[in-house]
Amino acid sequence: MSVPTVRSGPLAGLRIIELGGIGPVPFAGMFFADLGASVLRIDRAHGAFQMPIDAKFDTLQRGKQRVTVDLKTEDGAELVRALAEQADVILDSYRPGVLERLGLGPDVLLERNPRLVIGRMTGWGQDGPLAQRAGHDPSYIAQTGALHAVGRADGPPQLPLSLVGDFGGGAMYLIAGTLAALWETQRSGIGQVVDAAIVDGVSHLMASPYSLLAGGAWRDERGTNLIDSGAPFIDVYETADGRHVAVAALEPPFFAQLEAGLGFAPGDLPGQWDEKRWPELRERLAAAFRTGTRDDWAAHFADTDACVSPVLSMTEAPTAPQLAARGTFIERDGAYEPAPAPRFSRTAAGRPDAPAIPDAVPAADAIAAWSAHN
Repeated sequence: MSVPTVRSGPLAGLRIIELGGIGPVPFAGMFFADLGASVLRIDRAHGAFQMPIDAKFDTLQRGKQRVTVDLKTEDGAELVRALAEQADVILDSYRPGVLERLGLGPDVLLERNPRLVIGRMTGWGQDGPLAQRAGHDPSYIAQTGALHAVGRADGPPQLPLSLVGDFGGGAMYLIAGTLAALWETQRSGIGQVVDAAIVDGVSHLMASPYSLLAGGAWRDERGTNLIDSGAPFIDVYETADGRHVAVAALEPPFFAQLEAGLGFAPGDLPGQWDEKRWPELRERLAAAFRTGTRDDWAAHFADTDACVSPVLSMTEAPTAPQLAARGTFIERDGAYEPAPAPRFSRTAAGRPDAPAIPDAVPAADAIAAWSAHN
C-alpha cells in the first residue's frame, strides 16, 4: 500500500499528532488533514473503543497516517516525545492528568519543543469538580442550558445528534483555539496549551439565546420562542406523503410569500406577530401543507423567498441539486462522505485520501511519510 506524502490546502506544511480517541479529536484531525496538514494518529494499544463499522468507512480517519503505540511503556512514551520535536500541534483526547502520568505532560513536551501547541479536548475542562468524571455529548450539553432548550413545548428535551456538543462546542472550538494559538506562536515563538472544554464551547454557542433571555425576549420554557419551534412561521410541517418541509419565513415579506404560496389572501391568516393566535396560525399552516407532498411543495416554493425547504434524509441530501452542484459530498467505495469545508480561492484542498486503516502501513513508513510532509 502506498503512503501519500504530498498534501494540498492552506494548512500544507503543518504537522499534527493526534492522540487517538473518539468524537471531537478525530474530527479535528480530519479537519486539519482535509485542509492539507499532515496528521499522524497514534492509536491506543489497549482498551480503545472501536466504531462499529468497517474502518474503510470511518470518514474521521481520512487523510491521516496511523500507528499503534503503547504509551504505558517508556519506549512508547519516548517515541511520542521524539515525534513532538517535529510537530507543530499535539491533539490530546485523554482525561485531565493522563498525559502527565504517561510522562507526556505539557511541561515535558514544551521542553522538547518550545513552539508546540497542545490542544487538550475534554468534556468538562481541565479543572473543576467534574473534571475527572466520565461523560459524553448529552452529559455536557445537559448542563449548559442547550439541551433544555431543544424540543417541543409539550415534550421532553430532544438530543440534537452530537452536533451541538462533541462537534460544535467541542471539535470546532479545539480547531479554532489551535489555529489561534498557532497564529500567536508565529509572533512570540512560544507554544502553549489550549484547554478546549465542550461545556465552555457549547455555552459560548448559546451566546444569542442567553442574550435574548437577559433582554426579556426569551422564555426559559422550550418550544415557546421565536427560533425553537415556538413560532409557527419557523417550524417543520408534515406533508401529504408523511414527509416534511421546513419553514423559516421570519421577515414579513417572506411570510407574505408563504401566505400567498399556500393560497391565502392577505389578511386570511392570523397576524404573523399576534402570539395569542399562534396556535390558530399553526393549525392553518399545518392543514395547508397536508394537502400536498413534500416534493410538490418544494417545487411550488422553489422560485420564492418564502424559505420553504424539503427535509431531506441523509441518503437524499448528497444528490440534492444545490449540494450536488457544489460538490458538497464526495463518493468513495459506493458511499457518500462530506467534502472538505470551507473552500479557498487560492490554496484549494484536494480530494481527501481514504480513511487510514489501523496498522495497514508499517509504523516506520507511516511516521516517515508524516515526517517528510512539507
